[in-house]
Amino acid sequence: MAGRTSNSAVGALPDTATESSLVPVACTWLAWSLFVASLAALVGRVGFGVGVGWEIPGFVAVDGLTVLMWVVVTFFGGIVHSYSRRYMAGSAHETKFFVGVFGFVTVVLLLVAADHLALFALLWLAMGLVMAGLIGIASGWDQAQAAGALARRYFVASSALLGVALGALWWTTGATTVSGVAASADALGGPVWLLAAGALVLAAMIQSALVPFHGWLLSSMTAPTPASALMHAGFVNAGGVLLLRFAPVVTVDAGLMLAIVALGATSALLGKLLRSVRPDVKSKLACSTIGQMGFMIMQAGLGFFGAAITHLILHGFYKAYHFLGAGGEVERTNPKPSSTDSVGRLGAVVTLLTGLAGGALFVLVTGKGAGFDTGLLLALFVVFTTLHAARNVVRRTSLPATVRYGAIPLVFLPAITVYAVVYRGVSAVLTDVPLVTAPTELTVFHGVVAVAFLAAYVGVDAGVHERSRRLYVALVNASHPSAGTVLTNAEDYNEY
Repeated sequence: MAGRTSNSAVGALPDTATESSLVPVACTWLAWSLFVASLAALVGRVGFGVGVGWEIPGFVAVDGLTVLMWVVVTFFGGIVHSYSRRYMAGSAHETKFFVGVFGFVTVVLLLVAADHLALFALLWLAMGLVMAGLIGIASGWDQAQAAGALARRYFVASSALLGVALGALWWTTGATTVSGVAASADALGGPVWLLAAGALVLAAMIQSALVPFHGWLLSSMTAPTPASALMHAGFVNAGGVLLLRFAPVVTVDAGLMLAIVALGATSALLGKLLRSVRPDVKSKLACSTIGQMGFMIMQAGLGFFGAAITHLILHGFYKAYHFLGAGGEVERTNPKPSSTDSVGRLGAVVTLLTGLAGGALFVLVTGKGAGFDTGLLLALFVVFTTLHAARNVVRRTSLPATVRYGAIPLVFLPAITVYAVVYRGVSAVLTDVPLVTAPTELTVFHGVVAVAFLAAYVGVDAGVHERSRRLYVALVNASHPSAGTVLTNAEDYNEY
């Protein structure tokens, strides 16, 4: 929803070419101009080595991660700006919205290039405050204001934790820059390091809406749909970027990395469970984001930060598309019973063989999973989740059950090939980042987490959780947004 307007919006859609103010036009033009410039910077850096060493010593450093995120952020920003030209046309908040979206894009572009610890922390805080403003942009809507205030509290807490972490790292290493901390990471350890690393992980979890910090995301449905797309395709990914920037810090201890894997796996599973009890499209997408961010953090915990960046990019495209097309997801027909079909022996064999073929493809293209280390778990989780997504796609078709299982390889094998190719490309761009890959030896605890994750995921897919009323009620309560952000009376917000 865009906000209250003085005139009724019933009737023909506004002509954005004649009724929009100069600000939306200028912001949209600038957003796409930044995308073209970012794409040129990426091509120049990767193809010709142009721009290597761009920096303002002590304040700004441009590396592969910077230019890659510039391209991703400006592309999503351009899409959101263009989409919003019609969506926000006629809204009293149109100018404020476009300034906020462009401001968010600008802050993120600066954040991924920031090297000074204080500058990084200030931009992290600014990013959260701008997003909270977009969530609560409808000034005459009490629920929107409550959602914005709730998100702001979460983001300030994340910034405070980041401040604690950066302060502890400065105290321990004497470095005032992110690159300086990375260079001194070998000497880290002890209580001060544990405080810093723990605070970094918690800050990333809050920003990425991992359980139990997912409340702000589920309560953010008051945000205009294009702002939600930007939030789910960009903002929540900040946790993965943060962990990569400070990868030399969090990889000091294998125990902490295992804890990150467990936290990510828990959120991935709970996100799937919460999604199963939500009735509306946007809330289902939000729960999906919680699960996908858990998977991203889990990849980082396995030591494959490049895979986490790959995941956040691909998830960003997927989630932006679905949020901007959320209206089309609502069928204007009578509800149809969901189709379920038994796996059977043939289905099980086809699924198993397809998964093995996909795993072999992933290992062949990326080289990850060939040894007895956490790369094996990475390949397993990527294959499992991609295969599960392919099955869901095929299951929604009207094909007979036997034909559906034959169609699974046609969907899954190209999907995992694209994932592997993008991962390899991202890893090539990130070669100058201090630490992108840090696999560790497999332990019994890794095995326990993997078995528990796979068993629970299969159980959820089979609907085992639906047999417990107590669990259902707990999931409904956990997936419910904050009471103050729920619209209980349609007249409280009657834009149309």
